[in-house]
Parts: sequence; structure tokens; C-alpha cells
Amino acid sequence: MTTTLNAGIDDQRTAFNRRLIGLDVDGTLVDHYGHMSPAIRELGAAVVQAGHEVVIATGRSLGATLPVVELLGVDHGYAVCSNGGVTVQIHAGADGGYTVIDRRSFDPAPALKALRHRLPNAKYALEDIQGNFLSTERFQDASFGVEATGVTFEELLEAEAVRLVVFSTDSTAEEFGTAVQSIGLHGVTYSVGWTAWLDIAAQGVTKASGLENVRELLGVDRAHTVAIGDGRNDIEMLQWAGRGVAMGQAPAEVKAAANEVTATVEEDGAAAVLRSLL
Repeated sequence: MTTTLNAGIDDQRTAFNRRLIGLDVDGTLVDHYGHMSPAIRELGAAVVQAGHEVVIATGRSLGATLPVVELLGVDHGYAVCSNGGVTVQIHAGADGGYTVIDRRSFDPAPALKALRHRLPNAKYALEDIQGNFLSTERFQDASFGVEATGVTFEELLEAEAVRLVVFSTDSTAEEFGTAVQSIGLHGVTYSVGWTAWLDIAAQGVTKASGLENVRELLGVDRAHTVAIGDGRNDIEMLQWAGRGVAMGQAPAEVKAAANEVTATVEEDGAAAVLRSLL
């Protein structure tokens, strides 16, 4: 009788203490060489085993997100990819391991035309609604998760996009950011990265919007949400979370959006936050 009662109390504690934890990948879970430390792997798996809902929330496309999901031992749950453009339900061992439950697309043509006028030498890549990547000038990046197919700029204009990426090789991140701001992009959501890199999604689509959809599906209280990130594309996510944590190397505006700042990725700052949840 006592055992049954204790089990019931444990279940109640688990339900009460359950957290929804949104985790950025690059610069948070893995360093700038793409390496995940043993501490992150072990603590990530421990947080999953403790019953928390660990949700990878990344700018990476699906193919580049799934290996991280696997490393952390998330065999059931959700992942938010392409900066909120694609949300998947994870169910390891069945139907390929995931099901796309939400995909937000947009017409990239207006943004592409405006960007090309201001940044004529930039490279462009686009994730379409089938999960394929189309690119100009043999533009390829590990975050795509698949091999990009070379196309003309005109073919990009005709595609329906989930994610649009722009990369400039002839300007600094600051110069690039200034150029992008001067364009005044409309009808889309965008963020400038550490380098001269631009990610564009549908209007209103961010990691935060994807995580909010997941939160509603799971029925987790907003106060019980946690997010960790380091990039400008994490700002909305950090503001959304009940506990938003910026990495130590994050830009000032990212730190300003967070409730607290942890150590840098090289110092395993995310591991300290994960440990605090156990």
C-alpha cells in the first residue's frame, strides 16, 4: 500500500516538475567545429530520462537536426527545425523516425529580388516544401542536411520556400547586417548570423512560434519552459521561455533578451543549465 502511494506521489512530482526545454544546437550544444562534448551528451540524456521534454530548436534543416536528436537520446518527442519553418514529431523506430506535423512556407521572390539588388555577389540557397535544397553557385552548408541542387536564380524565384539562406563572401558581418537592414524586407522573418549570413522564414515564424505550438500540444505550463541559445535567431525563443538562458559568447542583444547568462560553449555552459534541471 505504501509503495503504491509513493509511486503516485512520484508521478505527481514528475508531472508538476516537468519542463519543456528548447535547445539551440550550433554554439550551444555543439561548438563551432560541430563537436558535442561528453558532458552535454550525458546530461542531455539524463534530462530526457528524468521525464523532461527536450526539444531541439535550431536553424538547421531536418536532415542536419536528426543526428543531434539521436545523440541526446530523444526517441519520442518533438524537434523544431529551419528556425520554426518545420516541426516534427519524433518516434524512433517507426515511419523513418519522425513525422512532419507543421511546415510554414512563403514566396521568396520579393525578398530575393530586393536582396540581389543590394547584394549582387551574394550566394543563395532555399529549402523547398519537399525538404530539398536549391542553391546558386554551388552553395552548400552542413546545416542544410542534404546535398543542394544547383539552379539558376530565376528558378529560385519560382520555388515555394520554407527557409531561405543568403551568404556574402565580400563583406563583414556588420556590413552585411547594415545592408540587410537598409533593404527593409517585408512579409518575412529574418535574422543575421555571426558571419555575413542571413536566414529568412515566413512572417511570424521563429523558433519561439514552433516551440509554442509544441508547448500547447504537450500541455506544459508556460512558466515551466526553458530555452538556451547563443544567436540572434534565438532572441524570440529566449524571450518566450519562462527561463531564457544565453550562452556566454552570445552577442549583447541576445544576452539582453535572456533571464540569465551561462558560460561559453567552449566551457560547456549548456551543461551547467541542464545539470540544474536534474
